[in-house]
Amino acid sequence: MTQFEVGERDFVLDGRPVRLLSGALHYFRVHEAQWDHRLAMLRAMGLNCVETYVPWNLHEPRPGEFRDPEALGRFLDVVRAAGLWAIVRPGPYICAEWENGGLPQWLTGPLGRRVRTRDAAYLRAVDAWFERLLPQVVARQCTAVSGPGGPGDGPVIMVQAENEYGSYGSDGVYLAHLVDRLRALGVRVPLFTSDGPEEHMLSGGSVPGVPATANFGSGAREALAVLRCHQPRGPLMCMEFWCGWFAHWGQTEAPRAPEDAAAALREILECGASVNIYMAHGGTNFGGWAGANRAGELHDGELRSTVTSYDYGAPVDERGRPTEKFWRFREVLAEWADGPLPRVPEPLRVLAEPVRAVVEEWAGAGEVMAALGGAEVEGGAPATFEELGVDRGVVRYRVEVPGPRGARPLRVRGLRDRAVVWVDGVRGPVVDTEDAALGEVAGPASVELWVASLGRVNYGPRLGESKGITGGLLHERQYLHGVRSRGLRLDAVEEAGALAKVPFRAVEGAAGEPGLYRGTVTVAGRPGDADLALPGWSHGFAWINGFCLGRYWDLGPQRTLYVPGPVLHEGANELLLWEWEGAPALVGEGAGAPGLFPCAGGR
Repeated sequence: MTQFEVGERDFVLDGRPVRLLSGALHYFRVHEAQWDHRLAMLRAMGLNCVETYVPWNLHEPRPGEFRDPEALGRFLDVVRAAGLWAIVRPGPYICAEWENGGLPQWLTGPLGRRVRTRDAAYLRAVDAWFERLLPQVVARQCTAVSGPGGPGDGPVIMVQAENEYGSYGSDGVYLAHLVDRLRALGVRVPLFTSDGPEEHMLSGGSVPGVPATANFGSGAREALAVLRCHQPRGPLMCMEFWCGWFAHWGQTEAPRAPEDAAAALREILECGASVNIYMAHGGTNFGGWAGANRAGELHDGELRSTVTSYDYGAPVDERGRPTEKFWRFREVLAEWADGPLPRVPEPLRVLAEPVRAVVEEWAGAGEVMAALGGAEVEGGAPATFEELGVDRGVVRYRVEVPGPRGARPLRVRGLRDRAVVWVDGVRGPVVDTEDAALGEVAGPASVELWVASLGRVNYGPRLGESKGITGGLLHERQYLHGVRSRGLRLDAVEEAGALAKVPFRAVEGAAGEPGLYRGTVTVAGRPGDADLALPGWSHGFAWINGFCLGRYWDLGPQRTLYVPGPVLHEGANELLLWEWEGAPALVGEGAGAPGLFPCAGGR
């Protein structure tokens, strides 16, 4: 049985100093059948540890309704089999460019700014979640000390208390409560916090007696000096070495040069610090769980939605392949390894040849809403996504413009997402600004706004803000009341028997309308990793065999969706496309037909 401890200057394993060479890999962004391959890639790069977050909202989408919360435990078992240690960051807030920073919308909706504080209602929810989650961590911790879960000899060596709290708040009572709960629930391995290497962030996010770590992408000597000034004793660690970055829809992030990233990694190690490479393998925001950010230095500007790919410019790319950055990092890490590095695993199988899909059926957006949507509610103001119980999905707002009256400007206030406007059944503009003009409308008229969620903010002071229309609809300066709101959750199409309720019909009558499209893609022979291309499709979500690949959007920069090989099978595979803004006029074989293509670089 081994024991991991925090020493005066070093981490200590069974009495000897040890340096953590860790890499971030989120189990929820990788298909479970590919966990072992991705972990083997990390070992081959020269790492001895893996770090993962835990997204609360993924595992408890509605209060008391749990969805595979044991996934973390299964992942940690694979980590142990791979010969790696594990750092677990259970939140409750994780950031991670994930929807709402991992916090459930059913909690942030009613509580608002009270989340991530000592608020009693918030703490009760956190405590209940931790009681459900943490036993699988306790049972797999690397410690010689017995706890409620009994003695452990698993891969978990450290557990984080909250995440980058100094970038958000300063409630020391809240942080102390989390530390106390983690200990009370049986966590015996060292706890830690992580924050930016700035005085106000470290002081706001640290807990007395709990080791602090720093997050940065360059300037290791300066950053670690600030950390040492804040924390005179204990090991130095960069808990997030940002070796790349993520992308937003409509914007292209400049990639980080491999040689620059490798030099920054070497600087961290030359300072004697441990490191966690963020990300070692980014993976994919499957299921529509990508978050969003607010622009500007204070993260309070326009909404920027994160793309489905979480490749991150990581050394192991989204499809599990080594990049040039991988080989540069491997060279650096080999100098600090205890022995020869393992062989680099063979690439996973890819689809043998391209194959086109045949889209055969469709149902209009209104028909899908009628079949799968929640109850319609009417009120003086529009209902938010949170009030309708929608985490990811679309909300239809309907309102009448009284009349008779002449044409006057129609506008929407407090729009947090992207809306397609219809007036008396005629398609109007698509808008995505908080105060948007919708054109001039005469009364009487019937107005519909279909608002699609672009992901909740995952970082900064606007974390937890409500989605949908949070203000109202105005005709000239007059608010329009009697708004009818109805929500449709993204995962409603995945529920048992859901598609049987949808009135699908032949696709020839679709004429490019928004709605739910269903087709078939036939794979000959043994399947493998593939890319899904959707030429001519505008904006929506894609499923293959019930597995949600994530958001597609012709806005770019992402042009295809990654399809893990285990999702496919030989023969006919069901393709489902929830198109929010308008499909190609011609679907099926030929122009506009979706297609699977082999991922380049595999075998």
